[in-house]
Amino acid sequence: MKHEYVVANSFSPVTKKNLSLKLPAQGHRKSFALAKRAIDLVFAVLALPILLVLSVVLYLANPHFNPGSVFFRQVRMGRDGKAFTMWKFRTMTDNGTSVRDANAPLEEHRITPLGRLLRRSKLDELPNILNIFTGDMSLVGPRPDAFEHANEYLIRVPHYRKRFTVRPGITGLAQVRGGYADNHRAVERKARYDIFYIENASFRLEMHVIASTFAVVFSGIGQR
Repeated sequence: MKHEYVVANSFSPVTKKNLSLKLPAQGHRKSFALAKRAIDLVFAVLALPILLVLSVVLYLANPHFNPGSVFFRQVRMGRDGKAFTMWKFRTMTDNGTSVRDANAPLEEHRITPLGRLLRRSKLDELPNILNIFTGDMSLVGPRPDAFEHANEYLIRVPHYRKRFTVRPGITGLAQVRGGYADNHRAVERKARYDIFYIENASFRLEMHVIASTFAVVFSGIGQR
């Protein structure tokens, strides 16, 4: 059976047409990767002052609105299946365990009011730029899953392994088109979007994902 790429909520095949894009022919992969890495580093340098200021603001605000540490760190699976520590701003109360079960829904009751604001604005992901500096992440790419979850998805989700041929991203096509993946079917959908992104890599697609990310932030669609 032909493997189709499924659009969130409509379950119609993902194609270049329904992505509202006319993707150019694949350029030289090495040149594209080098240019993409340069853009990532420029973005990270420009965003670093914002990260520093927001870190100080949260350090002062957290005791009142989000008691606990400013940052949250978790081991994720990156390119070539390698483990790395991803940085985020903490948005949830401590549950005493590091990772929830891969099949468990998001524990929304643990999200603090300030944390919900950070998640809605996507500012909780801003510390990911530290992972750009270390070479573990890119601005755009497949969103990395917790290492334990990824190991399970590698067994259960078709073609999930293909996601690890590129650096994971702060944002990605699956996030802006498929929304939050909190069940097996959604993870399969996410993997299909990610594979589409990898196979059709281009700067036009990169810009589409970035522009769509801003649209998601301002509309609130698919946010958790």
